Amino acid sequence: CLDHGLCLAQLENLCKQLYETTDTATRLQAEKALVEFTNSPDCLSKCQLLLERGSSSYSQLLAATCLTKLVSRTNNPLPLEQRIDIRNYVLNYLATRPKLATFVTQALIQLYARITKLGWFDCQKDEYVFRNVITDVTRFLQDSVEHCIIGVTILSQLTNEINQVSATAFLSEADTTHPLTKHRKIASSFRDSSLFDIFTLSCNLLKQASGKNLNLNDESQHGLLMQLLKLTHNCLNFDFIGTSTDESSDDLCTVQIPTSWRSAFLDSSTLQLFFDLYHSIPPSFSPLVLSCLVQIASVRRSLFNNAERAKFLSHLVDGVKRILENPQSLSDPNNYHEFCRLLARLKSNYQLGELVKVENYPEVIRLIANFTVTSLQHWEFAPNSVHYLLSLWQRLAASVPYVKATEPHMLETYTPEVTKAYITSRLESVHIILRDGLEDPLDDTGLVQQQLDQLSTIGRCEYEKTCALLVQLFDQSAQSYQEAAAERRLTWLVYIIGAVIGGRVSFASTDEQDAMDGELVCRVLQLMNLTDSRLAQAGNEKLELAMLSFFEQFRKIYIGDQVQKSSKLYRRLSEVLGLNDETMVLSVFIGKIITNLKYWGRCEPITSKTLQLLNDLSIGYPFGKSSGVRKLVKLSAVQFMLNNHTSEHFSFLGINNQSNLTDMRCRTTFYTALGRLLMVDLGEDEDQYEQFMLPLTAAFETVAQMFSTNTFNEQEAKRTLVGLVRDLRGIAFAFNAKTSFMMLFEWIYPSYMPILQRAIELWYHDPACTTPVLKLMAELVHNRSQRLQFDVSSPNGILLFRETSKMITTYGNRILTLGEVPKDQVYALKLKGISICFSMLKAALSGSYVNFGVFRLYGDDALDNALQTFIKLLLSIPHSDLLDYPKLSQSYYSLLEVLTQDHMNFIASLEPHVIMYILSSISEGLTALDTMVCTGCCSCLDHIVTYLFKQLSRSTKKRTTPLTQESDRFLHIMQQHPEMIQQMLSTVLNIIIFEDCRNQWSMSRPLLGLILLNEKYFSDLRNSIVNSQPPEKQQAMHLCFENLMEGIERNLLTKNRDRFTQNLSAFRREVNDSMKNSTYGVNSNDMMS
Repeated sequence: CLDHGLCLAQLENLCKQLYETTDTATRLQAEKALVEFTNSPDCLSKCQLLLERGSSSYSQLLAATCLTKLVSRTNNPLPLEQRIDIRNYVLNYLATRPKLATFVTQALIQLYARITKLGWFDCQKDEYVFRNVITDVTRFLQDSVEHCIIGVTILSQLTNEINQVSATAFLSEADTTHPLTKHRKIASSFRDSSLFDIFTLSCNLLKQASGKNLNLNDESQHGLLMQLLKLTHNCLNFDFIGTSTDESSDDLCTVQIPTSWRSAFLDSSTLQLFFDLYHSIPPSFSPLVLSCLVQIASVRRSLFNNAERAKFLSHLVDGVKRILENPQSLSDPNNYHEFCRLLARLKSNYQLGELVKVENYPEVIRLIANFTVTSLQHWEFAPNSVHYLLSLWQRLAASVPYVKATEPHMLETYTPEVTKAYITSRLESVHIILRDGLEDPLDDTGLVQQQLDQLSTIGRCEYEKTCALLVQLFDQSAQSYQEAAAERRLTWLVYIIGAVIGGRVSFASTDEQDAMDGELVCRVLQLMNLTDSRLAQAGNEKLELAMLSFFEQFRKIYIGDQVQKSSKLYRRLSEVLGLNDETMVLSVFIGKIITNLKYWGRCEPITSKTLQLLNDLSIGYPFGKSSGVRKLVKLSAVQFMLNNHTSEHFSFLGINNQSNLTDMRCRTTFYTALGRLLMVDLGEDEDQYEQFMLPLTAAFETVAQMFSTNTFNEQEAKRTLVGLVRDLRGIAFAFNAKTSFMMLFEWIYPSYMPILQRAIELWYHDPACTTPVLKLMAELVHNRSQRLQFDVSSPNGILLFRETSKMITTYGNRILTLGEVPKDQVYALKLKGISICFSMLKAALSGSYVNFGVFRLYGDDALDNALQTFIKLLLSIPHSDLLDYPKLSQSYYSLLEVLTQDHMNFIASLEPHVIMYILSSISEGLTALDTMVCTGCCSCLDHIVTYLFKQLSRSTKKRTTPLTQESDRFLHIMQQHPEMIQQMLSTVLNIIIFEDCRNQWSMSRPLLGLILLNEKYFSDLRNSIVNSQPPEKQQAMHLCFENLMEGIERNLLTKNRDRFTQNLSAFRREVNDSMKNSTYGVNSNDMMS
């Protein structure tokens, strides 16, 4: 382009097309052109031109986002001078143009925040150039309101940016540390050097604003207030100690405020400020004020001593009381929600014994109880907030038995009111929901279950009152049972009765209470007899699900080998229903299960929950004479199931009534339960086994018949086979003893194995078929409880591995022919199957029923084929996918662990690029959030490093046996790429020193080998860590490293390793002590001091 103007015009036009056009093709075209522009060498200067002369907001936005991409790139990053220039330019630009479009200001502030975060450790003339944040912002705060807003937004956005683990890696070429470690270092340093100042500044500005008698008609004042509250909230929401939990969980109720912030929280004016703001500003802002209060209320307990905590709590409770006395603003759902969260924090962070000592406790608990009762009665208002209120009462009720204080807690007065309000309001809602055709809360079983869990504890407080109420309400509804509304009310009551019975777990129960449980159970069972007798005409799905939930709780508490059978509950059952002992009660369970399977076979939710119940009953210790499982097996109904498990008796086993293949999942559960029950008396009785397997034998014969002709109904073949392999997997899972498993093995091999192999060949591209087949195979090769022990003269172990290898190779080679799979289907179509193959190979390799040395010895390529297929599959998966899909990462890393432990010669013989791929996958996995993956990687790394160390020490000795070709090549590759192992050494050391390291023992195992292989690099690393400490700490840090290697010899013998592991835990303690209060990375432990 000759003229900058022309280029600008073109760019502006592209921006318009990108952000304004409705035509997709034009937009994609523009997007493509702009991506090319971002990658062009003169992008930087063009962006500046766009900002200077661009006529539309869209071109300014494009310039800001392009610059953000430029400063974030890792390959070929921008030089420091340029980044400083961009930062200064952005600040000036914002200062001179306060009236930009909001999205442009936002994008420019984001650019400033990104530059600051990524350059946090960059120095120029011994000064950190990007850290004078407060100075950068001060000039904005001393100007007009618009400028003030920009200044506050800059701080807010920066705090947020530093708190986020961004996917963008970090700059500086020499830096090989992992993004997460680097992120923690920046976040810790920012926390220690700037965050408190920002928080104080924010509170002071809020005090000024609230002192000025806010002019709330002024829009710009509104904006400033909003941004200040956001900033304060971001400061309080900072991840102070790097626990990096996901934001969605609200269970992390403790805010780990650093010790240096104590002054702000001991000063009661901080708390007072937010309560005052709440009462003085419009309701639309209050949710943010309450969010800040929720965080302040959750400050870690150890920040205060007991007297200080009592004083703080007293101020907090006073503030809450004031809100409850003036509840006008709570009619806004957002305010109401945040206020409920605040109430829940009163108990999650303080003990009941502390609460009752607060001066106004009796008044406050009365107000909270009334507020809760009113909230529950208005069930249609803000249903998602109820959770917090119930969790408050659940925690209060749970601590009643433990409270030591002499002051009365008065919960025996108020808790029954809450219980009653919950129960009656659910029943009253029924009529309105039916009348107005509203959404039924019972449809959201997850939410109902959550509330019932909370109610189960609340209802057990003053249990007599709860039971009396339930009995009375149940009898009322049962009289008009035929009506829709009464049936819906009974559904609620059955759920609630199940819940309060399940609540017996957490309380010491008395005989009277067991007798009351008996009253409740009798009523539900009578209702069940009534509804079951009418199932041929009509049934109610919701009521059935409630019954199943009730049975689940009843089973947990009163059925099984741990329960005293003399319980008063059984006496009541015997008086009312003639159920005299556990056997009779079990027969009620089984009767219900069979009835459900008969009438509800087409209803997936009921079928799967019913089968889950059967499965739970079948687990138990079958060998005692009076054991529950033995009693079960003796029941005629169970014998009937064991002899008639066919689709004519159990419709869900039919293959033509399921709409799709995945609906057959419940069959596995059914057969697991049947398999367990069959094993109780099976012993070595092969005839009984053959008899049981008849329906499955017939199904296999059908499929074999189909496969032998060229024309067969593919749909039917798929359904028959998928149903069959799901059934078999259930049985294989249940047969965890050698005798029974061998019967299964001899039944399936060799007769039916070819059918499974054929199915994989035919339908490899249809996961609905391959997944069940692969899972069955993975189950068959899994040596669960040592069941796969073949006799000395049996070749079956080797033959089984041949079949495994054949299936992996067949599937692997075919699945790789699929070509490009869209990103959103790649897991379902490809990775899931690959993941199961990895698990299958891992199970076979680590089952210790095959001697793998035999294969090469006799020229059998089964092992080689399986391993080569593993490599082909692995190379077809990008690194990111290995860690993005949890099941895949678990199966891959656990397989790799076995390979590095037992088949290191195979790993050593791989091509250099494959070895590098595997090593970098270990390196990535070391910092995975999943501890299992991380521990697996440590173990893999340990095996590799040990192998290397052994080979190296062999090669230096004068030995007659030269190194094998593989080891020699492997050593050569590692010597050519030392950076790979060095990077891992640096990662492991950084995690141990700077992070909340959850698996220190595993981390210590590879570390010694890494150090011994890279002594020079280790000493450089050590010096750089020592030098990064403030001068007065360097000596201490140097000493820590000295002690780490104290008494360590240059070998990897177990005794030496154990010594190193001990040294390392001492090292970690000393380093933490040494870094306390230091400005550089601080570990979590100082938070606890």
